[in-house]
Formats: sequence, structure tokens, C-alpha cells
Amino acid sequence: MNDDNAPAANAERNERIANRSRAANWKKPPRRIETSECITCDSCLRSCPEEFGAIFDRGLDVVIVPELCSGCPVCVLECPVDCIYVDEDWAPTDESMWSHIEVTPVSAP
Repeated sequence: MNDDNAPAANAERNERIANRSRAANWKKPPRRIETSECITCDSCLRSCPEEFGAIFDRGLDVVIVPELCSGCPVCVLECPVDCIYVDEDWAPTDESMWSHIEVTPVSAP
């Protein structure tokens, strides 16, 4: 991400967190991690673009928050075990997960 766009991208992410909804202009469905196939290496978490910040450690599992996931393939390309799939039938993220998601500081360029 271009650093000049960071404040706007962070503000957009924070809005998605506040509204608990995906961006209206995202055409691709979000991704999901098949936990039975995942080796919890965190490659996906480290590769998720900062403006989305959609992947989190949740205890022993790594999860993708669909409301924050644009459906881009970055995590898929980094996963060594190919356990990340398109999630056409995604469900809203449960409230307990939202309580662990922090907003991103928005600073002027």
C-alpha cells in the first residue's frame, strides 16, 4: 500500500469495523481458512494487506474476518498448505471476535 493512502485506508478499515460490514464495492466474496487443514504458520496473517487486516489468531486457530476481507488472493498465494478458500456462504462474525479487533490509528500524511 502506498503510504500516502494509509490514513484513508485505515479510516475505511475502521469504518468496516464500526459497521461490522464489508465494503459495498467489493465484488469478490471473502476467504475462509479450513482449520482442519491449517498448520497455524501465520503466513497468511503476515501477508494480509494492512488496509484489510482481516486475519487473526484465535486461540489455536487462524481465522479470516469476512467483513474485513476483500477477497484478494494475497493470503492464498502465501499459504504453504493451500487451506484458504473462497467463502461464498460466509456468515457474520460473532461478537466475541469483534471485541478483539482493534481499530487502526489514522494519522495525517
